[in-house]
Amino acid sequence: MPFSTADREYMARALALAEQGLYTATPNPRVGCVVVKDGAVLGEGWHEAAGLPHAEIHALMEAGTRAQGATLYVTLEPCSHHGRTPPCADAVIAAGIARVVGAMQDPNPEVAGSGFARLRGAGIEVASGLMQQEAEEINIGFVSRMTRGRPWVRMKIAATLDGRTALANGKSQWITGEAARRDGHHFRARACAVLTGIGTAQEDDPELNVRHVETKRQPLKVLVDSRLEVSGEMRLLAGGNVLVVAAHEDKAKIAALRARGAEVVILPNPEGKVDLPALLRELARRGVNELHVEAGTRLNGSLIREGCVDELLLYVAPSLIGDTGRGMFSLPEFTELAQQIPLSLRDVGRVGEDIRVIARVRAAEKTV
Repeated sequence: MPFSTADREYMARALALAEQGLYTATPNPRVGCVVVKDGAVLGEGWHEAAGLPHAEIHALMEAGTRAQGATLYVTLEPCSHHGRTPPCADAVIAAGIARVVGAMQDPNPEVAGSGFARLRGAGIEVASGLMQQEAEEINIGFVSRMTRGRPWVRMKIAATLDGRTALANGKSQWITGEAARRDGHHFRARACAVLTGIGTAQEDDPELNVRHVETKRQPLKVLVDSRLEVSGEMRLLAGGNVLVVAAHEDKAKIAALRARGAEVVILPNPEGKVDLPALLRELARRGVNELHVEAGTRLNGSLIREGCVDELLLYVAPSLIGDTGRGMFSLPEFTELAQQIPLSLRDVGRVGEDIRVIARVRAAEKTV
């Protein structure tokens, strides 16, 4: 049965509600829900954080007994399993909902259609697929983690118009303007983790937290440091919530880092560097849906080369540094144009005096 204009309007509202959990819902998906009857909205809800009631529960509680015979619009299939909260599908059935319109099936293997099946088994009319692409975009990291076993990796780069990210001596603060830096913190805030390399940590001493966007949750700070060169005085260690990923064990250094509140994992590859694909799998195991990368030329190049990047978030300043400046990626020389990495432009716009470009690696688009 085709969806009506009203169906689309209510689902658009549910998607807007889901976005309210953009910074807080992780590791859970961002979900919005609207309960409607006879053209009137009876209840709305969205999922704020793990362990708190899901979107459907909020909407049904607001609707109360009026939910009997109503239509429920939800951006993700109601869960059918016991996690930190009871199954939402059972609550929908108990409320007497007559029809459920869902945007997408839950990619979580523990649900994966069983929620919709339970609703149909209870005699509820179920229609799914309405505004599915928009729903998947809101939860692109959750979908990635559930279907690929790795986070969605977004790499942020600030560069000049000639593609330089720093002077030859490493100085890079600040290439872009304040508006671009604030905008970048929006993407930090929505990420579950922010990653950098030891080179950037030594040169810039970043805090690696969210400061320019109001948020109740700070992302995990991840430092790639093959030889455990991190100094205990580095600002990113302040406040804990840090994961240091190395390739070589050093019991004394590890003990010192743990004393500072950091966790250390050893993930070596055959070359004695950090195994980056293994790191992504480890982060997924820890519930990381979206990983935000702010690193230097060498780590950026390694991540690209090993197929670990899905999306580029590029801020381009109206300035020039010249060929002696540092580039965006340290990659091996390409000898044929067929070797270039194709991208898909998703958005181009102006942020203050700078240009923001969002592009996706085409190979990654085919896997999510």
